[in-house]
Amino acid sequence: MIQHDAVVRLEIVDGFGIVTIDNPPVNAGSTPVRAGLLACLADVAQHDLRGVVLIGAGRSFVAGSDIREFGAPLAPPELPQVIAAIEDCPHPVCAAIHGAALGGGFELALGCDLRIAAPDAVVGLPEVTLGIVPGAGGTQRLPRLTGLAKAITLVCSGRRISAPEAHDLGLIDALAASSDPQALLTTAFRALQGAPHKRRLRDLPVPVADPDAVKTAEAQALRRGKGRPNVQEAVALVKLSAEMPTDTALARERAAFQSLRLQEEAFALRHLFFAERAATRFEGPTAQPAEIRRVGIVGGGTMGQGICRAVLAAGLPVTLVERDAQARDAAAAAITGALDRSVGKGHLSPDDAYARKAALAPSHSLSDLADCDLVIEAVFEDMKVKQDLFRVLDTMLKPGTLLATNTSYLDIDALAAVTSRAADVVGLHFFSPADMMKLLEVVRAEHSADRSLSTALAFAKTLGKQAVVARNADGFIGNRIYAAYRRHAEFLIEDGATPEEVDNAATDFGFAMGPLAVGDMSGLDIAWAMRKRQAATRDPAARYVDIPDRLCAAGRFGRKVGGGWYDYIDGQLHPSDDVAAIIAQARAAKAITPRHFSPDDIQMRLLGAILSEAAAVLADGVAQRAGDIDVTLVHGYGFPRWRGGPLWRASGEPPDRIARMCDAAAQASGAEGALGSVTDMLAPLRAERQEIEKRKSGHA
Repeated sequence: MIQHDAVVRLEIVDGFGIVTIDNPPVNAGSTPVRAGLLACLADVAQHDLRGVVLIGAGRSFVAGSDIREFGAPLAPPELPQVIAAIEDCPHPVCAAIHGAALGGGFELALGCDLRIAAPDAVVGLPEVTLGIVPGAGGTQRLPRLTGLAKAITLVCSGRRISAPEAHDLGLIDALAASSDPQALLTTAFRALQGAPHKRRLRDLPVPVADPDAVKTAEAQALRRGKGRPNVQEAVALVKLSAEMPTDTALARERAAFQSLRLQEEAFALRHLFFAERAATRFEGPTAQPAEIRRVGIVGGGTMGQGICRAVLAAGLPVTLVERDAQARDAAAAAITGALDRSVGKGHLSPDDAYARKAALAPSHSLSDLADCDLVIEAVFEDMKVKQDLFRVLDTMLKPGTLLATNTSYLDIDALAAVTSRAADVVGLHFFSPADMMKLLEVVRAEHSADRSLSTALAFAKTLGKQAVVARNADGFIGNRIYAAYRRHAEFLIEDGATPEEVDNAATDFGFAMGPLAVGDMSGLDIAWAMRKRQAATRDPAARYVDIPDRLCAAGRFGRKVGGGWYDYIDGQLHPSDDVAAIIAQARAAKAITPRHFSPDDIQMRLLGAILSEAAAVLADGVAQRAGDIDVTLVHGYGFPRWRGGPLWRASGEPPDRIARMCDAAAQASGAEGALGSVTDMLAPLRAERQEIEKRKSGHA
């Protein structure tokens, strides 16, 4: 063995050089890794070899660059230099991929002459999701294998590509029998013997493109990427691969990467990247999660069906229980119908749909849940209904079964209290549609055991959800903050803004939808029913806007009936004269003189409402950390991801502007100002920004 840097080593076996990257946990392409690779490549050039295999130790090839380096001057050697050394190596180099080859890791593999992969490996270029573009040849080498249209789609989506699909696309030359290191090496040796000469992707021509296909891919990428600058740049760079010499295009790509990585958007998305990972951890001792082999779901309505589809998609069998045979059959038919539609749209293979249908066991008897390891209730949002169900389930489920509620607002401790297994009770708050929305609030009740929480988090990971741990409280993290956001939208309406002015200000800021259009989509009658249930306990001193009640009393329940805050004609939203009249009547009843709000006024008010409530959520211990709130609002409530979340966004605002936001929110609601707690909440994020500025200039 020829030993080099501790994180990269070279050995020669049967005439093949084996370069192993060993930088746990995921072999991130850090500065020591890049330096070690250069040293090993210099060594192999001195030997008479049949070829070189580049492989990762542990659980992955190279899962990406070390993105913590992206906010500072990059230390040499940089990745393009390493890839140039691979291309200049006199021997063919084969990347043997297992686990993940993402970002810079996949660019490293694309710099090799051959690529083989384990059947369960994934590859991809996710840089666009971090506000940047591939910076080490990804936009130039990939099109030479896939063509321009497919390359635009892959680069701009940032999605992970399974090894079998990558093989079909020509990104992988061969699939190994397994991820066992020996199987990978055997496949790599065979590939090198079959192709003993250099095959640099940079020297290959870009396949002739269908102009219409390229235009379609470009339009789709820009639409899905919301026209963000880095997405526009990524499209342009991919197209350059067919328009100019490789060296010139590579230099243009690197310059774009170097510029974008130091922009505010990239820092915001890196903040969110690390916050997403922290959000899945909870304070206190951890425990080994229990194995989930079968999931039970009680309630086959819209939410129950969505949860069922999500669990089936994760490969777990489901027992779905409804109240009677008719409801059972209707729920099962709806689920199988949705699977058939996915097949028809090409989103799901017939074999996968068949497997999911086979894994679904519809029932109208709770006793059929006896063998489940996790049972999720998704019944009507009523405390008595849920408590009655929990009492029955408590007598039927086997010891240790995790019992979860999908409640949005109700007290989970009160649900756990009617059982003899409070330690096994947690909240799993899915967002509708549950098979599409990524956020899953994992709610720890007062007596939830560490094992229960660990199991719930492991289950969320199995489903591919972004978990956030919350403590039990009214509305948990997301609904509590969103309720304040929606209340202030209503305050703005009552004080003089129109629904379209409020919603336009929100979408101009970057929200996917405005709060009033969201209400129409969800159904105004749902919140109305809740307000009527809460009327007896509502604080009479708290400001209450009755315009939504007036809309519901007029039968305007939202999009589903053709009218809510807006009129809906052929599915299209239109301002409503009837709503304007109802608003005017409500203002007159309170003797409110309407005043004008600019878009900035509205945005400041809404953000001030979010910040004020977020500070209370954090102070009350409902959220563990500020980043958890950013993750929740981005993944569950449409806050623009590219802004990093509301708290990160606010931490970049001048303190006097934050003070005006909080003061405006306090004056509108009649509540005590929250500036002090908001300032405390933002302090760590402001400190983080200060460190960023130091790193950008190379002083830290």
